[in-house]
Amino acid sequence: MDTAHLADAIDPTLVLLTVEEAARRLQIGRTVCYRLIRSGELESITVGHLRRVPADAVPEFVTRRRKRQRPAATLTAVPAA
Repeated sequence: MDTAHLADAIDPTLVLLTVEEAARRLQIGRTVCYRLIRSGELESITVGHLRRVPADAVPEFVTRRRKRQRPAATLTAVPAA
């Protein structure tokens, strides 16, 4: 990855991300990211013919996932006897 591309990947001032940039931030593949977008789990918008993910949608997605998985984790915990 070249330096300019690396700067885009971590630039906190970006408002909209490409699907690839969103996938990179989530450390998932592009195909999985498109699946999340199609299912409505990850917000996206179109700008002309381009698909973009709002930068704030990435941490919101992670927060929703964490909240959804946290109760399941506490239910499976076995109390010490």
